Amino acid sequence: MANSHRAIFFTILLLLAVAAAATASSAGFSPLSPYYYSKICPKALPAIRRVVEAAVSGERRMGASLLRLHFHDCFVQGCDGSILLDATPTIDSEKTALPNNNSARGFEVIDMIKAEVDKACGGKPVVSCADILAVAARDSVVALGGPSWEVQLGRRDSTSASRTTANNDIPSPFMDLPALKSSFQKQGLNERDLVALSGGHTIGFSQCQFFRNRIFNETADNIDGMDLAISSALLNSKKPLQPETSSGDANLGSLDGSPARFDGSYFKNLVEKKGLLHSDQALFAGGSTDSVVKGYGSNNGRSFWFDFASSMVKMGNIKPLTGNRGQIRVNCRKVNA
Repeated sequence: MANSHRAIFFTILLLLAVAAAATASSAGFSPLSPYYYSKICPKALPAIRRVVEAAVSGERRMGASLLRLHFHDCFVQGCDGSILLDATPTIDSEKTALPNNNSARGFEVIDMIKAEVDKACGGKPVVSCADILAVAARDSVVALGGPSWEVQLGRRDSTSASRTTANNDIPSPFMDLPALKSSFQKQGLNERDLVALSGGHTIGFSQCQFFRNRIFNETADNIDGMDLAISSALLNSKKPLQPETSSGDANLGSLDGSPARFDGSYFKNLVEKKGLLHSDQALFAGGSTDSVVKGYGSNNGRSFWFDFASSMVKMGNIKPLTGNRGQIRVNCRKVNA
């Protein structure tokens, strides 16, 4: 990206940050700020980046896993670190919800980040687990060659979790376009946010249980009025990964052809009918999001990078706990005693 484009990119993100802060302030809450830790722990963000870079260097798939943790956290009760809480007699852990069970991963990396950050901050729990998730998501994208953005900071951690809300509010890979739009609108995210954030599937893998039906049953030209037909190239490459029964549920398939590089190939795949998940291909199936998908798949993915960064900032502002609400957990897996 040329210097002029980069300057415009960060100028607009700054305006978005100012707007988000104004909204939070008008709602009576302490606004988030990218400079929240500048004085109280200036070594916090470099500490997070070091651990993330090491983890992603050791396993490229981890970048997608950390990004997904932040996404699944924000869609349940807001961006409050609730996804990290283990089950107890009083905590109905989101880790066992259908979208997360035996699927969400990277919790050990978050534990390592927490330990390093607390050490960098003088041995005290200064940085919330919710903020760690937000920063780790950004640093993961950057580590895999994607865009950067200023993460709004100052969230506090929840003292509760909701498996029921996780089951109801995290978008399903089996959703069609109207259901996806409704799910995102519930979180204050619009149609463009939906497409941009779905572009996070340009990295990582999916378990076969989430795309088996698409591989075996979506070969027709038209399904429920939508053009969801799967390309023969994708069909031939993914079908050998799994049997038609549940015995291959945990087998992995890459979400696009370059699962360890953050690029625009995900959207090019959708145009070519190579979307792995039903919910992916639903974004380009003759509906209202087709033009956005086409745009993101062109001009070297530049518009996608810009919108993805903007939408990540917007998603990170979903119902944060600030001020005196919530707590700064000592252990990201447990509510403080």
